[in-house]
Amino acid sequence: MTHKIDIKNLNLYYDEFHALKSVNMVVGEKNIIALIGPSGCGKSTLLRTINRMNDLIEGVRITGEVFLDGNNIYDPGMDLYELRKRVGMVFQRPNPFAKSVSENVAFGLRVAQFKNKKKIAEIVERSLRAAGLWDELKDKLNRPALDLPLYQQQRLCIARLLAVEPEVILMDEPCSALDPIATMKIEEMMVELKRNYNIIIVTHNMQQAARVSDLCGYMLLGEMIEFNKTSEIFTNPRDKRTQDYITGRFG
Repeated sequence: MTHKIDIKNLNLYYDEFHALKSVNMVVGEKNIIALIGPSGCGKSTLLRTINRMNDLIEGVRITGEVFLDGNNIYDPGMDLYELRKRVGMVFQRPNPFAKSVSENVAFGLRVAQFKNKKKIAEIVERSLRAAGLWDELKDKLNRPALDLPLYQQQRLCIARLLAVEPEVILMDEPCSALDPIATMKIEEMMVELKRNYNIIIVTHNMQQAARVSDLCGYMLLGEMIEFNKTSEIFTNPRDKRTQDYITGRFG
């Protein structure tokens, strides 16, 4: 059986610092996976290995394997443009471009030399609908994206990602800059998106992990201490270190 993502014995070093230590993780189709753990434990570093964003950091060295649909993304012949189209990323703070709402969503299509204006308009609408923004912004498509409130900027960045039809969406603390109501909207959107996408989220909010994820990984000092169904992690953890973290005795 081929899994969507299969991480095997992954180690990552920043120069001499051993940031990820023999991490193993298997992701099936159409799941939300939450990575939890204290600050500096390697969650975001692990997330960035899945679309090779760490390649952009000087001094990074990686051993082990990361498979996407059975293909090792660290093979020398991997097309990084194609990989990052298939595995997109949403960052902690929204990063819309200094363009209009519609131009933001269509940006990836323009880069890919997509020129059918009618089809672009259809994709912009579909992507905004999927991100839960169409009804709010359908009359404001020419408005500068930077004028939107933060929660709409974050969902717009997700719509921009959806327009290029990724298979996996990586989210690095996407709600950390948002208020509880905006956070709830992002979470509702994630649950809807799970029907068509695989989502991996880094979060410090354990209630969020419990609410939205199907599988959960607890990380500590670069190690994947436990990876299991979220219900098991939160009600019957196998490792005492996991239990200490989720009950607030550590971290």
